[in-house]
Amino acid sequence: MAQKAAKQQASRNSAILKRIHLTSLALNSLFILFRFFLFRSSCTRLTYVSYFVLSAPAFVIEFWLEKVGRPTNGPNGELKNSGQDLEAKGLTEYMLDILYWSWGTACLVMFSGDKAWWMWAAIPLYSVWLALSTFGNVKQSMAGLAGQGGEGDANGGSMSNRQRKLEKRGGQKMQYR
Repeated sequence: MAQKAAKQQASRNSAILKRIHLTSLALNSLFILFRFFLFRSSCTRLTYVSYFVLSAPAFVIEFWLEKVGRPTNGPNGELKNSGQDLEAKGLTEYMLDILYWSWGTACLVMFSGDKAWWMWAAIPLYSVWLALSTFGNVKQSMAGLAGQGGEGDANGGSMSNRQRKLEKRGGQKMQYR
């Protein structure tokens, strides 16, 4: 079977996109039904503005995932492009985290009121934490590449097993410049 991996990725992407779209449709429909029709007395202008402003990133992410993840077929039905892997680590995973958190915040607001919109503030805090931890890991790996690790030289981490055995026997000592 030709392009088996691409076809499997295309089917996984289609299933993920279908799940995302159906979940988004259900949650946003329920939010509109509950907040704008059933609990109309507690709805203010702030409710409308907050919903549209704070749901916009989720909609943008959803449409971006649709654009990059949707498999495309040629005119005769063969798979042209399987789309970007939507289960990949990194930016795609981060965007899905934002999408899920936005949905969770909308559910909380649906039942508890406008004060729950403050839960959305966790997304920028998560972004800062993720950026700092990524920067710290990159800085640490760069220091290790440059030989500035410190702890690796103290316990013989930079020597091979053969070199350590030779030095232990009192044989040939390695001299480093």
